[in-house]
Amino acid sequence: MSESFLELRYSQATSGLIPDGKHFTNRAREEAISWRRNFKDSIPVASLADRMGSYAQAYTLYSSVRPFGVTAIIAGADDDGPGLYMIEPSGLYWGYIGAATGKGRQAAKSEIEKLNLAELSLEQGVKEAARIIYVAHDDNKDKEFEIEMTWITKDSKTANAAATGSRGMIWNGWVHEDVPKDLLEEAAKEAKKAVEEEEDEEEKSEKMDEDL
Repeated sequence: MSESFLELRYSQATSGLIPDGKHFTNRAREEAISWRRNFKDSIPVASLADRMGSYAQAYTLYSSVRPFGVTAIIAGADDDGPGLYMIEPSGLYWGYIGAATGKGRQAAKSEIEKLNLAELSLEQGVKEAARIIYVAHDDNKDKEFEIEMTWITKDSKTANAAATGSRGMIWNGWVHEDVPKDLLEEAAKEAKKAVEEEEDEEEKSEKMDEDL
């Protein structure tokens, strides 16, 4: 799955065909730019999801083009607060509190459903996301991988600058940026340890069943 920057407070992640994902991301950027040019403000998250859903759906209507081979997740924050939408290749889209796509999505969804996302802090969310990535990657544990993570937040120097206008910005304070490296490394370390401990417990449980 690849993640892309759309605007200061928006992000899009896609899974599927890489060229389609790049095209879909570029289109989302164009939609955000067009909205800002016409209305002098950032596009609402729901409106961006609606426009991209309509764009994807249009590619299912004509024999001269094929449907997009990607599923996209759009995240952002507007005056109504944060929003998260998943767009299917058919053009259908839904709003979520937590969502997953790509390989291992079923395992990730199962773990997400166990969480009370509304009560998690940013730091807790990063650690849970890292743990879920390790759980979802369990079927391919022999393959090395690297976790990359971003968030959309008001709790950063960049976000504070945006809110106060100290950099000449007109945003509402939400900023899409990389998760701090030290926090990400700590989250990855704890996630790996937690998954290993769960595996050890499962092995002990299986051994006890065999002994019985």
